[in-house]
Amino acid sequence: MASTTVETLQSVRPISGLPLHPRGSPAVTLGGEPAQVPGLGVGRIKTRTLIVLRLLGVVGQAGAILFVGTVLRFPLPYLPCSIIVGVSALFNLLLMVSPASRRMAKTWEAGGQLVFDIAQIAGLLLFTGGVTNPFCVLMIIPVTVAFATLPTRWAVAIGVIAAMLALTLAFGGMPLPWGGAQPLRLPLLYREGCAVALVTAMAVTGGFAFWSASRASRMELALHVTETVLAREQRVSALGALAAAAAHELGTPLTTISVVAKELARETPEGPLREDAWLLMDEAQRCRGILKRLTDEPERIESVQSTSLQQFLDDVVAPYDGDPVVRVQARLSGSQQSTVPDIWRRTEIFHALSSIVENAFDFARSEILVAAKYDNKFLTLEVTDDGPGFAAEILDRLGDPYVTTRPGAEDSRTGHVGMGLGFFIAKTLLERTEATVSFRNGRRRGAIVSARWHRNAIEATS
Repeated sequence: MASTTVETLQSVRPISGLPLHPRGSPAVTLGGEPAQVPGLGVGRIKTRTLIVLRLLGVVGQAGAILFVGTVLRFPLPYLPCSIIVGVSALFNLLLMVSPASRRMAKTWEAGGQLVFDIAQIAGLLLFTGGVTNPFCVLMIIPVTVAFATLPTRWAVAIGVIAAMLALTLAFGGMPLPWGGAQPLRLPLLYREGCAVALVTAMAVTGGFAFWSASRASRMELALHVTETVLAREQRVSALGALAAAAAHELGTPLTTISVVAKELARETPEGPLREDAWLLMDEAQRCRGILKRLTDEPERIESVQSTSLQQFLDDVVAPYDGDPVVRVQARLSGSQQSTVPDIWRRTEIFHALSSIVENAFDFARSEILVAAKYDNKFLTLEVTDDGPGFAAEILDRLGDPYVTTRPGAEDSRTGHVGMGLGFFIAKTLLERTEATVSFRNGRRRGAIVSARWHRNAIEATS
């Protein structure tokens, strides 16, 4: 069961060698079966969200035009400004009544709407001062949305369009509405500086939005993989318990069938009917043997609710018994004033610890120690190997998704190509059980992974 657990973790890989990229609709496989990850890649923003953003923009633009014209009494080209705002409002109304408003926006739909919004804002700025208008910063919003939700090439294209429009507004357009007889005309150098500042702000906010969205998508993908792995392991556990229950329930009728078949065989004269009775008895006995084999392993590992700490450690290291190269040992130690705890046999803990030992086995030179240390308050499980240890550049980031130093598994004993999810999954599963997980290197060499619980969080109580 331990080896099966580890294989499940390591079978998480990209389909057909595709990279797990947060902006491209990734897919993973578990044990060879494809598992699409919802909510990632294409279709990251709802059409209704874009409609709401545009509606807020239309209301704000209309309000600003009325305020400047009626309260400040600045001269303003009402007709072109009203047409531009009206076109945006009409476009938004058509989207609201269309079926597209009730689903996720496709990439080209979202990209087209954001380009429309940028062009609409640029059109208003063309008649109201260009980049000298303080409201030119609103051009940053569609760019930020694009970098946060669209594939990279689409986001870059929209950013370039917005930058070109911003630079164009520095050289043309009507002057900024202003009081007095003379319009306010600012020097070209100042307008060029405003345009450069606006483009810089677009680049900074867009880059930050892209980075934040990428990290969020990668974390979402890694968490989905963790949930899928745990769900599969729990289904395996449930299947083992079901097999045990089936064996218990079917034991009595199979015994009855065997007894009746034996009596029929004794009382029936020689012939085909007697041979059929003996065959029926043999097949019933065979069924009992099959059920026994099915339930032996689940009863030993999965069906129990609690287990001794030593037995738990032995089960973790069992797949490596007799390995000629690396010796994997289990050791139990504790204070004399405390008793050895029995622990709940939780799938998350067994799964995570098996994965950590598997990783240590890849890089250990000759020895791995799986140790349990306990006292009256805490229980600590620790995996130590005598390999090269963790690389200094990733030690502080271990436990984050996609952190690995073995993309090609050059130094790995098994040749497993690391994706950087093993430690993330193990750490996530352990922390769900209220463990504090840490990674460090030994004083001389080797890596040490430890998980520490308060005893009342893991100790089995009667």
